[in-house]
Amino acid sequence: QGPPLSGLFAFWSPMQAIDLFAGAGGFSTGAAMAGVQVVWAANHWPLAVEYHAANHPDAAHLCQDLHQANWANVPEHDLLLASPCCQGHSPARGKAHGNPQHDASRSTAWAVVSAAEHHKPVGAVIENVPEFLNWALYPAWQMAMEALGYKLSPHIVDAADHGVPQHRERLFIVATRSKAPLQLKLERHEHVSAASFIDFNAGNWSAIDKPGRSPRTLTRVASGRAAHGHRFLAPYYGSGSGATGRSLHRPIGTITTKDRWSLIDGDRMRMLMARECCVAMGFPVNYQLPPQHHKAVHLLGNAVCPPVARDVISALIEQI
Repeated sequence: QGPPLSGLFAFWSPMQAIDLFAGAGGFSTGAAMAGVQVVWAANHWPLAVEYHAANHPDAAHLCQDLHQANWANVPEHDLLLASPCCQGHSPARGKAHGNPQHDASRSTAWAVVSAAEHHKPVGAVIENVPEFLNWALYPAWQMAMEALGYKLSPHIVDAADHGVPQHRERLFIVATRSKAPLQLKLERHEHVSAASFIDFNAGNWSAIDKPGRSPRTLTRVASGRAAHGHRFLAPYYGSGSGATGRSLHRPIGTITTKDRWSLIDGDRMRMLMARECCVAMGFPVNYQLPPQHHKAVHLLGNAVCPPVARDVISALIEQI
């Protein structure tokens, strides 16, 4: 079953971690907030590696498909952090919606098993969409991790419960080399409103009633005005707030990899700026991002919210 956990981390100061599928660096940023040093990070996308390195210069970096990684070249570590590709599991991008990469994206989760087999860290935290638990191969993946001596404890966490101004439910699987699965004691924080990160004096505004404006957009705006007054948010796609708009006095809905949220202010409107999306994800306001808007939003929409990672990692450390 692996070594006992009690007091084990006292031998290392600070605790060291690696970050698989590191992306924008949300897991690494949250780990740093929790006092954990990320010593190595990897991603297959050169842009993600470039900006992860810019924000986390003390970590070693690898740009590679992790199916092909040589784990012998990865530094020893106490904690494995991983965010395998979620698109193949997401209802919006999975097999049922014709995503041609669903099989390849789902298979990235096996890199976690191979890394854990080689290094056998004391703990691991794996982030994904909740639908990961419904994957046909999840029982086999779970058995593989258990064969390595890990007990798995799934946690569904809403970022809004951890001080992030966004409702974003994600799965965090806590894997520990313990006798029983470890159920984290996660304290809930007060919700933060979307108004906390909106700047009405910035951005590229346009008139709502302009030639060529989509009738669907006008319908959403009219419904939002009736429900929320002259200032509110409206999604361009997706369910939830599509028919009624969304109050600025509550957390925003999920930030995605493409522009989703428009801001309505009287007779004008604009899409959220990348910097607003950055804060909505819980990253520091000065976090370095690509200057191209669509690339920055893509990185952010795929990221782990740092305050959630901080709280999950901190709770793990406190309970072992």
